[in-house]
This record gives sequence, structure tokens and C-alpha cells, in this order.
Amino acid sequence: MSNEKILEIKHLTKSYGNRGFQTQVLKGIDLDIYKNDFIAIMGPSGSGKSTLLNILSTIDKPSQGTILLNGKDITKTRNKELSKIRRDKIGFIFQDYNLLDTMTLQDNIALPLSLNGASNKVCIEKTLQLASIFGLKGHLKKYPYQLSGGQKQRGATCRALISDPQIIFADEPTGALDSKSSRDLLECLLLVNKREQATILMVTHDALSASYAKDVYFLSDGLIKCRLSCGDDRKEFYDRIIEMQASMGSDFS
Repeated sequence: MSNEKILEIKHLTKSYGNRGFQTQVLKGIDLDIYKNDFIAIMGPSGSGKSTLLNILSTIDKPSQGTILLNGKDITKTRNKELSKIRRDKIGFIFQDYNLLDTMTLQDNIALPLSLNGASNKVCIEKTLQLASIFGLKGHLKKYPYQLSGGQKQRGATCRALISDPQIIFADEPTGALDSKSSRDLLECLLLVNKREQATILMVTHDALSASYAKDVYFLSDGLIKCRLSCGDDRKEFYDRIIEMQASMGSDFS
């Protein structure tokens, strides 16, 4: 594990509703995420995992608590600066790809760099580098409608990585993919985590996806109940994740 702390989450709570009629979704989350971590968040439906992801990725605000991104409390940051943080320091991988249909895959991947004013040469070089890792070099001139679901998601992942963000947030990245496409994407995420030192936090209900992470945190009733850490055998790690899901006795869909 690196000693460089990317995210420090302290006493995070989130409630919805009016005073007297509140539902507390997160009840005090403490979590540290270091550079090169690959973390999966799992939990039953309604456990708070999506709420946690939305807050950590600055889409939503907590009710209480602090989130330090490289030492800066982003819960107290103004919207204009938050937009800059999202652009420069955070990468997003969504379940539904969010590629622009009127642009080629190459232009979709390069879009964050283009918006930041990078030169055409830099955009092409970085796009080709990531496309090579994700097996997309032969598809860069195609439009999204010409691509499979797996190719679209790998392209969306390249787009999330191209600005070298400090952390990648992945929201059910394999949720819309078949088993082969899911494995292809997960192998690529594992590769960029190892080779590029990418820091990844993934929310997933899928035990296979979670088994690619280094650590899996289980949420229940708004709290982190336990953590499982991967050893040298992914099959054994997968089995332990399945056992934990069974012991929690809830719907993980």
C-alpha cells in the first residue's frame, strides 16, 4: 500500500427528509483510501452504497462529516471549485457509458483533454496509449452505435482515465455487460491499477467484479460492517465474498 492518502472520510452521515421525519442513510462512515488502492463497496439494496458514492464523488453533500481529497475538505468547497475538482482530479465510470453519439470513439475518449485545452498531439498520444491497454485501437474511428456494449464501456473507462485523475469512481461498471465483456473490463481495470497506479473505488452488487479489487467493504444499514482483503487466490477471495453475502442474508441486487 502507498503512504499517499487520496481520500480521508471521517464520521460521514447523510439524512433525507424534514426535521422529525428524517431517514438516516449513512450513519457514520470512516474510511481511508490510498494511492493505488482498488476498493469495492458492496451491500444490500438500501444499505447506502450509492449514496456514499454520490457524496464521495461530489455529486451530493453529506449531512455531517468531512471528506479530505489530498488534504482538502471538499465538503466545504464552493460549487465553482468543485467543478474544477471534478474535471481535474476525479474520473467517473457510469453503468450506461454516457458516450456522445455524434463523436467517434477517439474523440469521446479525448474529450476531457480537449476541454482542458490540451494539444491535438497530446490528445492523440494519450488516446492511443489507453486504447492499446483496453484493446480498442482498431475501433477508434467508429461511432458508439457501431460498438458493442463492452467496447463502449472500455471506451468510457479510457475517457475517465485520460486526464490522470487522482481517483476513479465506478458505479456498477459491469451492470449492463455480459460475462465476457465484464471480465474484459475488469482485467483492464486491474491492469491500469497495477501498471498505471490508478486508484479505483467501485460500487458493485456483483461478487465476481468485487473479487478483482484489493479490498471489499460491506455496508449494511448505513455503516461499514466489515472488510475483506484479497490474497493471492482470486477464486478463494470470490468464495469469501459469496459467503459474506450469504451471511448478511439480504438482497444484493
